[in-house]
Amino acid sequence: MREETIRRIRAFTEDRDWDQFHTPANLAKSISIEANELLECFQWSDDVYDLEHVKEELADVVVYCQNMLDKLNLDVDEIVMKKMDKNEAKYPVEKAKGSAAKYDQLE
Repeated sequence: MREETIRRIRAFTEDRDWDQFHTPANLAKSISIEANELLECFQWSDDVYDLEHVKEELADVVVYCQNMLDKLNLDVDEIVMKKMDKNEAKYPVEKAKGSAAKYDQLE
């Protein structure tokens, strides 16, 4: 995410004195709630949806994720790269390519 975007998210929270409400538990709940609102965009159809609504709900998820990163003093690149290392080990290309199977079901 661009630094300008991160600064804007942080300023929004700071200007409203909302950091006091941003406990890790509250942020995790908010991420889940917003992710479910994103899922609701696809409730009755996998391919007919309002793209503007999808973008709004996805943005809400991303904003709360940035707030969680800030609250826990985490670097998004660091944690994503570490998780990608684990995913690549669990899902080697030669076994997982073209398969939706869980890692313990790959042959």
